[in-house]
Amino acid sequence: MPAIDTIRHLVGLQAQEPPDPFIGLWSRLSGFTTDELDQLLLDRAVVRLTVQRGTMHVVTADDCLVLRPLAQHVLTQQLHTHQDFRGAFGEMDLDAVMTYARQLLDESPRSTKQLRVLLGERFPAHDAAAMAFACRNQLPFIQVPPRGLWARPGEVVGTTPESWLGRSPSEAPSVDEVMVRYLAAFGPATVQDAATWSRYTGLREVFERLRPQLRTFRDEAGREYFDVPDVPVIDADIPAPVRFLPQYDNLLLSHADRARFTGGEDFSQVWLTQTKFLGTVLVDGMGAGMWRFDQPTRVVQTGSKPTTLTITTKSPLSHDAADDVLAEAQRFAAFVSPTGTVDIALAVTG
Repeated sequence: MPAIDTIRHLVGLQAQEPPDPFIGLWSRLSGFTTDELDQLLLDRAVVRLTVQRGTMHVVTADDCLVLRPLAQHVLTQQLHTHQDFRGAFGEMDLDAVMTYARQLLDESPRSTKQLRVLLGERFPAHDAAAMAFACRNQLPFIQVPPRGLWARPGEVVGTTPESWLGRSPSEAPSVDEVMVRYLAAFGPATVQDAATWSRYTGLREVFERLRPQLRTFRDEAGREYFDVPDVPVIDADIPAPVRFLPQYDNLLLSHADRARFTGGEDFSQVWLTQTKFLGTVLVDGMGAGMWRFDQPTRVVQTGSKPTTLTITTKSPLSHDAADDVLAEAQRFAAFVSPTGTVDIALAVTG
């Protein structure tokens, strides 16, 4: 499957960390290269902006125009609860500020620093940093390349869909269609799962409208799951190959109950250390451990220094599983650093 079709199927790829969508595609596709996603970004076929859950994603240009309006209520809420800026908007004419900011962004892509300066000059009585932050939440702020490219660092510089794509966001996006697409990518899923993935409100009513065209299931606890019709639910006895997922991946962020990936165990011991998410290793479809490089990812990409890829599992692996993990680690190391030196270490936490 081409990368753009995968991005469309998944309704976007998580992208807080610029390498994450590349790793997410590599983990899913045969023959994927970093140049493929780089070119999609440069061609404006896909874009980086804040959508589901108020988080950064790579989405298709078409989906940008649908998903961004649906995320507005989440972003507005974030604007007024942000720990640094929540008190900055009480006396501000935010509509006037955003009207001027949109003019600036339509004229040319601007960095956050540039927005602070220009907005501060126009509205000197207001907090310039708060106004610049509001551009992310109140406007469809597309981050333009080189930000988001594989091996080219770039600061956050953004513009509007009208300027970058020549099109405007939808005035009537269909949440029903987005929920059907969510199920096609991540079902079977509960209403709570869909809400966790999107942070949309009112989804129970949406699923009731959709019920006649969906399949339903019940789990052992009696919870109701929805799915699109005519898609097989894979038998639990069919083995799943080892997969290395990025620090933030849609698979693990798309369900309220993550026990489906952990067998009911405490996944925080595998997935979260302090406040930093680490990459996840799936063995037979379950979260078995985490991976990390001992150098920043961009250094690893360029192969400028020798580095170590450490895989830490929460319990000892069988001999066959360990061999599979190490084989996939070799493939992963060659993808991330095709010209560098990467040592691989396998450790157990408990």
